[in-house]
Amino acid sequence: REGRSEMKKSTLTKLAGTGFAIVLAVSGYLFLHQSGNTSARASASPPRVPVSAGVAETKDVPVLVRGLGTVQAFKTVTIKARVDGQIVKVLFKEGQDVTAGTPLFQIDPRPYQATLDSATAAKTRNEALLLGAQLDLERYSKLTGSGFQSRQSVDQQQATVDGLKGSIAVDQAAIDTAKLNLSYADIRAPIDGRTGQLLVDLGNLVQSSQSTSLVSITQIKPIFVNFTVPQDYAEAIRHNQAAAPLAAYAYASDDRKLLATGEVSLIDNQIDVATGTLRMKATFQNSDEALWPGEFVNVRLVLSMKNGAVTVPQRAIMQGPSGYYAYVIRPDSTVERRDVETSGMQDDIAVIEKGITAGEKIVVDGQYRLSNGALVKVDPATSAAEPSAKPPAAVAAPTPRAG
Repeated sequence: REGRSEMKKSTLTKLAGTGFAIVLAVSGYLFLHQSGNTSARASASPPRVPVSAGVAETKDVPVLVRGLGTVQAFKTVTIKARVDGQIVKVLFKEGQDVTAGTPLFQIDPRPYQATLDSATAAKTRNEALLLGAQLDLERYSKLTGSGFQSRQSVDQQQATVDGLKGSIAVDQAAIDTAKLNLSYADIRAPIDGRTGQLLVDLGNLVQSSQSTSLVSITQIKPIFVNFTVPQDYAEAIRHNQAAAPLAAYAYASDDRKLLATGEVSLIDNQIDVATGTLRMKATFQNSDEALWPGEFVNVRLVLSMKNGAVTVPQRAIMQGPSGYYAYVIRPDSTVERRDVETSGMQDDIAVIEKGITAGEKIVVDGQYRLSNGALVKVDPATSAAEPSAKPPAAVAAPTPRAG
């Protein structure tokens, strides 16, 4: 009996050990299976895509028409000699600002002064002769009735008086001409402006018949900009200009730096048939001399004002096969790809006509890694508020369509 009892105990012990091992194995399998599912789920969760964000804003933006222009001096005068002679004085410096009447050159005045003196002396002599002839005419007239003088002698004396009067008139004309030539010897600035390069040095002999240029003067305050715009805008420009002068902005050749602000002063009376453009002119006060004659500039003509327009940074707008689109960030940090319609883009701003409303958050940078419904992480360091564009940050006017 004792032997059988020991065998039963040994068998039970073995069975217990085997069951415990089975339980451990099952527990380990379940643990590993659960860990594998957890890892799979973790690996299946999509990562957040880092992006920069912006906010759609409501702004008043001008509608612009762009053109290419050249700066033109308000007035340009080329100084030339009107009398012959040697230049004895140069009374200005190259590049000097002058006002109307400022002395510039002096041509040797002595020959013209001598001519004036001679004409004055001739007039004085003829005036003296006229005085004597008039006295004789009076005496002859008194003696005619008494028979001491004939009517013929009176008529001859009258002719002498009339001839001397004519000579005095000729002398006066000679005096006026001499005075004019003498004034021409003193060359003065006819307008306010700035002198250019000196073309004839002191001591040179100049002649009026040669039309030699001495110096040029340009008025740059105010100043003009001649520019052209496509003919499609002609009707809208003329209509709006009739209501009020249109504002014009002159930008540097890089089309970024604003140089001056002015107003349209001329719309040409015909369209250039060779280029299909309308020539225009804008006037700028140019008090800071930012514009210089002959300079090439980009002109932006303010055609109208678009009030309450929804605007977004231009970088937020992408172009796909079906048109423009943008990614809008939902409250749950996922994005929605949304088709949009724009009325134009300029100066880093896009004006939205349809698809985005004011206040919505949109992706500005990082769109190339996104798809519809993607989870994003907004980087606050690169998502600062977009700077407002400086005037005239605007949208370019769409090309008018026929009909």
